[in-house]
Amino acid sequence: MGTWTLEVARMALYISFPVAMFFYFNQPQYFEEWVVKTKRELYPPEDKEKRAKFENAIKAIKQKQELILLAQLENKGDS
Repeated sequence: MGTWTLEVARMALYISFPVAMFFYFNQPQYFEEWVVKTKRELYPPEDKEKRAKFENAIKAIKQKQELILLAQLENKGDS
């Protein structure tokens, strides 16, 4: 095949090429925009009006359940 210098050069290429590609492609500026865009799609900023409606709906459901429970407890006490 070749002399020892050729083998050393090939081994250096085999080792340095993946390391160089890893270093080059893992720079934040290459994928930061994509990550931010994807994160905003998956977790959009919270809308305070929708959040308030959601919390009010939960409170209304809990109040209905409490009224039903109280009515059931009153009926058991009468029997």
